Amino acid sequence: MRVPLSWLREYVDLPAGVTGRDVGEKLIRAGLEVETVEESDLTGPLVVGKVLTFEDEPQKNGKTIRWCSLDIGKDEPQWVVCGANNFAVGDLVVVVLPGAVLPGGFAISARKTYGHISNGMICSSAELGLGDDGTHGIVVLEPGEATPGDDAIELLALADDVLDIAVTPDRGYCLSIRGVAREAATAYGVALKDPAQLALDGSGSGGYPVRVDDAEACSVFVTRTVTGIDAKALSPRWMQKRLLASGMRPISIGVDVTNYVMLELGQPIHGYDKARLSGEIVVRRANAGEKLMTLDDQTRELDVEDLLITDDSGAIGVAGVMGGASTEISDATTDVVIEAAHFDPIVIARASRRHKLSSEASRRFEREVDPLLPRYAAQRVADLLAEYAAGTILPDETVVDTHPSPAPVNFRADHAARVAGAPITIADTLQHLRSVGCTVDRAAADAVPAPLAAGVHAPALVIDAPARPAAGPGREEAEGGPAAVGGSATAGDGSAVDLAGDDLLTVTPPSWRPDLRDPNDFAEEVIRLFGFDNVPSILPAAPGGQGLTVSQRRRRRVATALVGAGLTEVVSYPFTGEADFDAMGFPADDPRRTTVKLVNPISDEEPSMQTTLLATLLRTAERNVGRGATDLAIFQTGLVFLPKAQTKPAPLPSVAHRPSDAEIQSLYDALPDQPLHIGVVLTGSLTPTGWWGKGRPAGWADAVQIARLISSAVGVEPVVTNVELAPWHPGRCAQFAIDGPNGKVVGHAGELHPKVCQAFGLPTRSSAVELDLEALIAAGPESITAHPFSSYPVAKEDVALIVAADVAAADVQAALAEGAGNLLESVRLFDVYTGEQIGEGKKSLAFALRFRAPDRTLKENEVADARQAAVQVTVDRFNAVQRVG
Repeated sequence: MRVPLSWLREYVDLPAGVTGRDVGEKLIRAGLEVETVEESDLTGPLVVGKVLTFEDEPQKNGKTIRWCSLDIGKDEPQWVVCGANNFAVGDLVVVVLPGAVLPGGFAISARKTYGHISNGMICSSAELGLGDDGTHGIVVLEPGEATPGDDAIELLALADDVLDIAVTPDRGYCLSIRGVAREAATAYGVALKDPAQLALDGSGSGGYPVRVDDAEACSVFVTRTVTGIDAKALSPRWMQKRLLASGMRPISIGVDVTNYVMLELGQPIHGYDKARLSGEIVVRRANAGEKLMTLDDQTRELDVEDLLITDDSGAIGVAGVMGGASTEISDATTDVVIEAAHFDPIVIARASRRHKLSSEASRRFEREVDPLLPRYAAQRVADLLAEYAAGTILPDETVVDTHPSPAPVNFRADHAARVAGAPITIADTLQHLRSVGCTVDRAAADAVPAPLAAGVHAPALVIDAPARPAAGPGREEAEGGPAAVGGSATAGDGSAVDLAGDDLLTVTPPSWRPDLRDPNDFAEEVIRLFGFDNVPSILPAAPGGQGLTVSQRRRRRVATALVGAGLTEVVSYPFTGEADFDAMGFPADDPRRTTVKLVNPISDEEPSMQTTLLATLLRTAERNVGRGATDLAIFQTGLVFLPKAQTKPAPLPSVAHRPSDAEIQSLYDALPDQPLHIGVVLTGSLTPTGWWGKGRPAGWADAVQIARLISSAVGVEPVVTNVELAPWHPGRCAQFAIDGPNGKVVGHAGELHPKVCQAFGLPTRSSAVELDLEALIAAGPESITAHPFSSYPVAKEDVALIVAADVAAADVQAALAEGAGNLLESVRLFDVYTGEQIGEGKKSLAFALRFRAPDRTLKENEVADARQAAVQVTVDRFNAVQRVG
């Protein structure tokens, strides 16, 4: 919401000299998100001038300039050159003099042009930052609007700061000058001049006929009719200036007035050409197959959930979102039917998203508009059309109002102090509640208090709370607080109120604050006005416990191990789509394509929750490689979401009471399985090339080793076998299993398929790992202890075994470890050989065996016996032949 400071000053008596930045700081302290403050770069002198004479001088280039003399309040006339011709002798114009700077940093000086010395220039709307008025001519002021020599900057409010406020969903009333002015009045402790304080001259009945078929979706609908307007009349310059400063383009008097009132009060308004309406206006849901051409000239297929404004001809608007083209106000419009309504925010939000059509109106209705505003907003539009478009306001008025009054809430007088743990007095609590428009009274003796939060108790005080008359549209504002539409700022019955902290208050929120429903909502209002920076930061004492869980410790061990190995941790969104599965080469029947679909995804291309971390991790790698980081070693831990077969829809428990244990269990049953996985992607070089020598690219073996590192960090020794699985390269994919070769598969590692690398824009031979970290941790021992270190010398033995080509090296290694016994410290495969010397269908596996005893130096015969025992197991199990030489 863009808020010009000059417009804000009209409703709030801000202290003299206060700048936009000063107001922005105050509003930030009050809880609003002021993103920027745009300060004007216009500097004078900029004055009003009266045209005394001019001469038209045709030029060789075909252009005609005017050599003008102007009265600017000095003894001598000011002579300037002007290229426009839309003024006459005696007109009042805006003159910028040498030394001034116009918006955009355009410095003005006396200069020679077209054979004359021009001492300044006559300004157009665009040059003054007022926007293009369509004539491309200079600004001509109304007779009597000013006198020669007057300061044009002050007259036209040109040097204006603009606050840009990001309005959160719970502060919908701040999508208006009125709402921001209310916050500014509260922040500065001054009165609010409520622009909604209007005298209603409508009869309340007899207006344009309206029927509301869905009262829950449309609780208020008001129409006023203005006849005989001049649709070609220009909006007043001050209105155009405010619309432009607020980010809206002036269009025509009818449209500008409705936009202006929407910005001013926060109530969206729609105007219909009365001559183009057919029969009564009906508010109803759409019929199947119904269509509507909206004001943006798009024909839209309507949904049966859409709330429509219709007449006898059919749909004439999507309620709260956008009107239809068939009843649009045009240059031929003379009679206007004004609509001001209150729509259910959920209905409007869904329609806006359904049609991908976000408008200024829908933004406000989604955050809920004050239900008491429509009559006053319609009156305000009618008044402006009568004043500036020569219209006549008909006394008949249609008012449909079924909106319920705000419900009062009971809570303790010291509730805000207890929630904040801050010394907020009861007097401050009452003052802050009144300042936001709440009605505050002592609760009845039999009132039931709301659940309370533990905290600091406020002291008992005697509060002098004088009676204050109800304030609102059409009433003078009571002294000491802002006026309110649909609410007042009263406290008790006017007598001195003796309140203690445990006394109960009955607080009724104002109509424009639908977010105030719970005692803690009111406490938040009190605390924000008390000042969040005044609330002490007290760290609660942590309860005694056992520290980190086993799972947390193992996860940290894994992360530390990977970072120590040179990998970088990344975080990515857990959303994916069919395009990712196609890029990874998943077959059509791959179970990983069965996903949990989101009802309202951030992106239509990624509507599902990830079933594999690689779906998002490869996109992260792609993004980094695309930015030049081709040598990557990244990892991520995160949940994957695996839908259950035949899952029943989750129930919707009532909010009136705590769900039963069965209902809670059914909610858990409806959730997908969410195991914790860890993924790794390696691209480019593992070791860079430099003066020290040639670098080494990362390969499938590095991926397998990283998977082993992860397993080792949680105390698990998995069984590794070769498999084929997308997205890995056939023959270069290792499968990791626990509890034996036929046990639970916990992940895979290896080189990515070339087509996958191409699809994600990664270097060839990139590698990846994905492991079920949750399963690995569960399979690990309760505690991981360090192995004792022997100080005695190691005995080194190498052995080469010839086995069948289809025998896995891991199986042979396991057999050696089994046969060698307790003296074996380590066994490692260091060479694989195939060739004519060992025969077809055979391979030679060379292992390095290391033996060591914890308490003595091993003798040669002990080492030889252990070596031979290890070899014998491979002979018995795989018919291995020991290779000599």
